[in-house]
Amino acid sequence: MVMPSKTPLSPDAGSEISPTIPPARVVAAPSAPPAELTTTSKRRTFTAKYKLRILGETDDAADTGGVSAILRREGLYSSALTDWRRQRAAGTLGALQPRQRGPEKAPVNPLQAELAKANAQVSTLRRRLDHAEAIIAIQKKAAALLDEVEQTPGRGGKS
Repeated sequence: MVMPSKTPLSPDAGSEISPTIPPARVVAAPSAPPAELTTTSKRRTFTAKYKLRILGETDDAADTGGVSAILRREGLYSSALTDWRRQRAAGTLGALQPRQRGPEKAPVNPLQAELAKANAQVSTLRRRLDHAEAIIAIQKKAAALLDEVEQTPGRGGKS
């Protein structure tokens, strides 16, 4: 980006470059935006080990302002700390693990594999049946043609 100079040109400057006008400056754009200005935000996830470490630190920080200092240092809200304490009190270490967001997957039906196998077998048998019916139809037509050739008096069945 070129910034124009704010010094006006003198009318008698003509084709000469005035020594009082500073040269144009080129200002480079920043290579990457700062982390605070990214377009997509990402939800933070915390491991159970991290949560237990923070809970241990906040339990040890009994003096006034100690817990809030830990929360500021870690960039956490007190509501997260409250939720983690409830999960720890429930005794479920698995509850401290981050859960995958979105709809839950349906449980796999144990009969689904058997049904897929039966459907594959049915399609194979249908193909074989269609093939056999086509062969039978051709055999019937060949037999009809042979009967017709035998019944023709002039040919006698010889070429």
